Amino acid sequence: MQKSILGALAVSTVLSPVAAIAQTEVQFWHAFTGRLGELVAAQVEEFNASQSDYVVVQSHKGNYSETLNSGIAAFRAGEQPHILMVFEVGTATMMSAKGATRPVFEVMAGSGAAFDPNAYIGAVKGYYTTTEGEMLSLPFNSSTPVLWVNRDAFEAAGVDPDTDLSTWQKVGETLDALKAGGSQCPLVTAWQSWIHLENFSAYHDVPFASQDNGFAGLDTELMLNGEAQVAHLTAMGEWAKDGKFIYTGRRNEGGANFRSGECALFTESSAGYAGIKAEAEFDFDVRPLPYWEGVGNGPQNTIIGGASLWVMEGHEDAEYAGVGEFLSFLSSSDVQAKWHQDTGYLPITAEAGEATRAAGFYEDNPGTDIAVIQMTANEPTANSKGLRLGSFDQIRGIIDEELEAIWAGDKTAQEAMDSAKERGDALLRRFESANN
Repeated sequence: MQKSILGALAVSTVLSPVAAIAQTEVQFWHAFTGRLGELVAAQVEEFNASQSDYVVVQSHKGNYSETLNSGIAAFRAGEQPHILMVFEVGTATMMSAKGATRPVFEVMAGSGAAFDPNAYIGAVKGYYTTTEGEMLSLPFNSSTPVLWVNRDAFEAAGVDPDTDLSTWQKVGETLDALKAGGSQCPLVTAWQSWIHLENFSAYHDVPFASQDNGFAGLDTELMLNGEAQVAHLTAMGEWAKDGKFIYTGRRNEGGANFRSGECALFTESSAGYAGIKAEAEFDFDVRPLPYWEGVGNGPQNTIIGGASLWVMEGHEDAEYAGVGEFLSFLSSSDVQAKWHQDTGYLPITAEAGEATRAAGFYEDNPGTDIAVIQMTANEPTANSKGLRLGSFDQIRGIIDEELEAIWAGDKTAQEAMDSAKERGDALLRRFESANN
């Protein structure tokens, strides 16, 4: 009897299509949890169900910084994934990691998967391409900052929720009114450096760093201590002192305060849409990021945040074919349109944006097209096409420390930004030396 059972199992195993056709595995490491993590998992499941040659295995590896560090450590140990999500701050670091990455344009050419680099919108594509226009990593979750409004909190404070918030001058007046009306949290922010220094600089067409913000060479210096930046941070420091701007943390800690209904205004990524729509039990809307009237050339255009997908070296050709197919799937119009509509991230292709508009999504969800308009209204300048700085993650940590000194009243904005420049430039010189 035992032999009969073993024999039957052997025949079953030989005939089983699952055993006969082994799928090629592709490892994908990312930084998403919560609603965004669910949506990424759904994309992976859809791709896996759409074909039988490859299976993508997605893994969450912590926040953006932790995911980047995990990928670097894994490569050194020879255990790297095929695809690694890296936030835009890590772009220069990945570009300098010779031998660790395989450019996306090479992966796509080798795989034979559908790929048209001209299909991606310029404001997104330019961040991740060489000066010759060759794509190094695939834009995935690209966002830009906007202003979120808790309409119920406005009404509770006796302030018209439709008030003009287009300029920081008008926002300042509104914060006064909200505070006078009893608001305990008139303004909160996420990602303070990204929004209030990096995007602030681009939006007003003033330099954040020399050498076209790092795109033109490694011998760059920070210029974040300019007159425009210092004036903005001085105003925010006064708002913090008066209890009109509430500081909650360096990343997106303020999101919980806004989604709970505590705060009236929130400067945050357009990708806040997924969490706010899912959790907010109040009426909200989204406005363009404010600008200071009369400062620089504002409003110019904001720049992207989010991440791109880098392909790691050290794998078999058959596995790279699967990587190419998966990246092609993620770029397809239907997938991108749904991703944009579900999350608030920008559609990375023009076709996905057009499909979203044609479907009536923007009409049904007013304000969800603001991020796209804000990014594409003007042709980017040398000051507003993005940032490509070495050791940028560490530089952001320095900036965060100096901003916290302003909010606490320990330093003036000028003192803090002068210090950030001195400390950040030291890191830039080390990065330049290591990559020359």
